[in-house]
Amino acid sequence: MTPDRFEDHVWKDVVPDDLLQIYAPYKRETFVGPNPALLLIDLYNLAYQGGPLSPLDLQDRYPSSCGIYAHTAIAPTRQLIAAARAAAIPIFYCTSDLAPMAAPSDVSATRRKMTRRSPKDFEIWHEFPPQPGDVIIRKQRASIFAGTPLISHLNRMGVQSVIVCGESTSGCVRASCVDAYSNGLKVSLVEECTFDRHELIHKINLFDLHHKYADVMAVDEVIAHLEGFGAQAAVAE
Repeated sequence: MTPDRFEDHVWKDVVPDDLLQIYAPYKRETFVGPNPALLLIDLYNLAYQGGPLSPLDLQDRYPSSCGIYAHTAIAPTRQLIAAARAAAIPIFYCTSDLAPMAAPSDVSATRRKMTRRSPKDFEIWHEFPPQPGDVIIRKQRASIFAGTPLISHLNRMGVQSVIVCGESTSGCVRASCVDAYSNGLKVSLVEECTFDRHELIHKINLFDLHHKYADVMAVDEVIAHLEGFGAQAAVAE
């Protein structure tokens, strides 16, 4: 996307003009980087529990559900994954590591008080089934990079950039984008495929990530790039 459309995103209704002026030096062209991989952050059952309702209405029974925001993102995320598969780029999922004796008892992704969880809670949501050749990263902290072999895998595969989506925008997605950028990767964050438990925190974190660490892009832009990437690969063969 060209610099004149740099702010053409979902946060336009919540970000005031003075903040836009402060962040103006970050304005630039946005694009998907070379040799990309797709990172699917925490697309597990917990995020979808209770169905497409407000997270506030679900929080007593399903305190980790993103409700309507998670379910709205299903269709564009399926389209994104299909485009990544057609382009034959690497696909990495992540979920929580619940293996016995894998970490001290007080280790968690955030400082939020959590109820007891079962392994089924952290299975990948059925709409996004991993396929042979995909990699599932099991993590104990927020970032998909923290204490995992991900960067080693990316280096071995020659990956230079990542396309990121999932949840939550303010938590594990944010931490993963910052770590990806800090590890020298070009980061594209897919707007319609990323979500949180509240629209305000989602929009503000997208805004901040877009300016500092990632290019927030529309799913159609990313899919168009992947289609071109796949066509170039087919010609090269």
